[in-house]
Amino acid sequence: MTRVEDPTDVSEQLLFASGARYVAGIDEVGRGAWAGPVSVGIAIVDRASLSSFPKGVRDSKMLSEKMREKIFPFLERSVSAYSIGHADPGECDQYGMTEAQRLATERAFANLTLSPDVCIIDGTVNFTGRADAIMIRGADRTVLTVAGASILAKVTRDRRMIQYHDIYPDYEFAKNKGYPSPSHIDALARIGISEIHRKSWSFASSFAPRSS
Repeated sequence: MTRVEDPTDVSEQLLFASGARYVAGIDEVGRGAWAGPVSVGIAIVDRASLSSFPKGVRDSKMLSEKMREKIFPFLERSVSAYSIGHADPGECDQYGMTEAQRLATERAFANLTLSPDVCIIDGTVNFTGRADAIMIRGADRTVLTVAGASILAKVTRDRRMIQYHDIYPDYEFAKNKGYPSPSHIDALARIGISEIHRKSWSFASSFAPRSS
């Protein structure tokens, strides 16, 4: 029996039956972080590639970091194409999160080798600007391709935050990935905000800029 947390391919199969050849699942990660980019993942499938998805694909938030890393290479080989776009913290500050998310999506589409016939987006806002987009609340939990996009985006962004950890070790980005955690907040109180923190967010006013 299908468990609540297991996404299905029902939406994709309906779109294939309606004539779509390539379906894209789209999800964002990092919107709620205090540091690092907001990232958007696009996973494109056809009937064959969707049928080859590895077992265990779920919303990335429901998987451990170890499990996401384990699934990632199999998922990467299964999809017809995928791309991850980023908007950096400065762009999040300059444009606001909605526009930064749109910019990250635009960059992800620009790097794709295939063009989808229809897109399924997690949420209720069409941040792609595409007329072929279908918005589904909670799609990262219920739609298989969107769940796959969430894993691809999450692992890619996490790896970038681990690289930032080497530059800014005090914040422990390798562990918290830029999200507020006790150790992250403690570091902010001790040394202030860094170049990759979102300085326009309300939390930033409580901490001085990091001294060089």
